[in-house]
Amino acid sequence: MITNKHILITGGGTGIGRAIAILFADNGANVTITGRRSNVLEEVADSSSNISAFQMDVSNEKEVISVISKAVSKFGPIQVCVANAGIAEGKKLQNTDLEFWRKIIGTNLDGTFLTIREAMKSMLKADWGRVIAISSIAGIKGLKGAGAYSASKHGVMGLIKTYSEEYMGGPITFNAICPGYVNTSIVDTNIKSMISKGISEKDAHKMMVNANRHKRLIQTEEVAQTAYWLCTQAAKSINGQAIEIAGGKV
Repeated sequence: MITNKHILITGGGTGIGRAIAILFADNGANVTITGRRSNVLEEVADSSSNISAFQMDVSNEKEVISVISKAVSKFGPIQVCVANAGIAEGKKLQNTDLEFWRKIIGTNLDGTFLTIREAMKSMLKADWGRVIAISSIAGIKGLKGAGAYSASKHGVMGLIKTYSEEYMGGPITFNAICPGYVNTSIVDTNIKSMISKGISEKDAHKMMVNANRHKRLIQTEEVAQTAYWLCTQAAKSINGQAIEIAGGKV
């Protein structure tokens, strides 16, 4: 289903985005990855002739419009849009100032909206399309000490459910993947934050692992395989869904 199709993946230089990019490229897709750090983007692009990289901040509307337009001009209409770029940081309510709130919402929610909107301009001209947002279990339930992050991911779910209804019955589906704690640098950052608050490294790691229902970290490849499945014939009737990858029901 994805051979020679143009795939857009934001936040494609590391973690989940990187895993999705490599899997899709290995299966014959023409993959465009974007992100803010050119060095990690170039490293991924160098791993496959099927991957091209563009520096882009998803919270910057002008950049999103310009970069996606360039990618479409070069590689044709986007037929799979993976809105993956995001910031995973938490603060308790009384420690959350408006600057922090807007940073999280700007990247996680505004960025997802802008990415989907611009990708859809060319996708609507094609005969088939998939929009996949990488959300979080925070989009299913609230996470203590992460109000801005949880709000942003709940907002992403609102977008996906709304757009699935707007385009119901057509050749494009909209779904969200909602992982628990994934074995990426984000977990490492969270562990360091816990250590700074007096929690031992061992206990911090255990807390992250135990937050998943099956008591282990999710691997990026598990999320990538789910995204790939959503692009197969087997998933053609999956639409407007929040697919939890957390080792059990959240």
